[in-house]
Amino acid sequence: MPWPRPAIASRGPARRRAGPASRAPPPAGPARSPAGNAVRTPPRAGTRDARGTGPPPSSGRMPMSLFGSMTTAIAGLNAQARSLGHVSDNLANSQTVGFKRIDTNFQDLVTQSGPNLHAPGSVLARPTFTHSVQGTIEQSQNPLGMAIGGQGFFSVAQARGFVDGLPTFDDRQFFTRAGDFRMDRDGFLVNGANYFLQGWPVGDSGLVDRTTLEPVRVSQQVFNPIATSTIEIAANLPGVDPPATPADARTFSTQVQVYDTLGTRRAMTLTFSQTPGTPGPPRSWDMTISPDPVGGAVTIPIVFGVNGTVESFDGVTGVPGTPVEFPFLMDFGLGNQNIALNLGRFGVAQGLTQYAGTDFSLRNLQQNGVPPGAYAGLAIRDNGDVMVNYDNGQSRMIYRVPIVGFSDPDRLQRLDGAAFMRTIESGEAQVTDANSNGVGKLVVGALERSNVDIATEFTKLIVAQRAYTANTRVVTTSDEMMQETINMRR
Repeated sequence: MPWPRPAIASRGPARRRAGPASRAPPPAGPARSPAGNAVRTPPRAGTRDARGTGPPPSSGRMPMSLFGSMTTAIAGLNAQARSLGHVSDNLANSQTVGFKRIDTNFQDLVTQSGPNLHAPGSVLARPTFTHSVQGTIEQSQNPLGMAIGGQGFFSVAQARGFVDGLPTFDDRQFFTRAGDFRMDRDGFLVNGANYFLQGWPVGDSGLVDRTTLEPVRVSQQVFNPIATSTIEIAANLPGVDPPATPADARTFSTQVQVYDTLGTRRAMTLTFSQTPGTPGPPRSWDMTISPDPVGGAVTIPIVFGVNGTVESFDGVTGVPGTPVEFPFLMDFGLGNQNIALNLGRFGVAQGLTQYAGTDFSLRNLQQNGVPPGAYAGLAIRDNGDVMVNYDNGQSRMIYRVPIVGFSDPDRLQRLDGAAFMRTIESGEAQVTDANSNGVGKLVVGALERSNVDIATEFTKLIVAQRAYTANTRVVTTSDEMMQETINMRR
């Protein structure tokens, strides 16, 4: 049977507003149908019926779940797209020296949640940096390549222009793990991303200046000559009885090459002749130097004691253990040159000795003069010392490469070319020597590869693809259900 339609008040001008007296009193009982059956009135939104089965009370507006599910799924699409971008960046730079991968950290956002209600929220994809995660260190054919075994960084500079053909540098500090350094045409050490390696300069005295950092540059291509100032000799003269006459004396000579103040090599001869005397110790020898020192020829008597060591030199009996030295002047046409001849120690089997034998035995003969040298190469030691090698066999330290540490290296700002900048969150830069203060050790002739693992990134790629597809299904389903809701009015 059709339900009775309620009466509709007239909308004409004769319509009157019903006063309080005209209002019908509320029914005493429940409404009934024409058949006399009681009619149940549906509860209003936000109230419960007598049996308590109605919807729970709400203090605010109830969000529509279809819209919520759709917006949440769209946020999931954006998050997975960012995760896919991180994976793409990692795979593209899997072979980049010093590259640090970017992981993805998903964070949920809650709009409304309680004991009886949880509305769809959202999700954010934030990058998680791995600056402190070590990459694989591999040996390199580049002798100037360096890797850091630890959490430190190289201090580098960036060129911002050129003046008179030489680069000028940005005042800001930059840091990197990319140690593929090489020498450019101006003598600077530059890595593959054109960042200039910085180091502590070393003065002429060999002291490291730790108060400043500057780009490492090899500018001195010639090693200046050093004039000879010391000659050291170690030899054994045969311990035979002295001759009866000078004609029977035995004579031995040795030659040493010395250098004048211009680095020219000069030959000097030391001659030892037996002194006639009675058989048995002590035994005496005379030493001469050729060419003659300034002031004329010299003959220096050397007396050996019963133990075969020097007992007396130049007529003076020395204290055991004190050096046996003879200072003299030589003139090679460039003025007087001071030279000290060191023959060991008194009473010690060092330098000149006289033990059993039949011939002169030279054990050591060296001098400290150096000829001029040209640049022959560059080498870096494990402690960071930058050494210039010359073709005269000499080397000179010109810089020391430090390592820079941070309290939280993962908070450094990333830049192009696998470089970083300090931030407030990362802490101050701590510049220190290699293999100290926890910054790591320096591995020379090696490179640190990217810390990206391709197999792991492919796993992330598959997971991101599946999650992205699942979120698209939620969007499609929500759209279909919303369309069904709209069609209910037709």
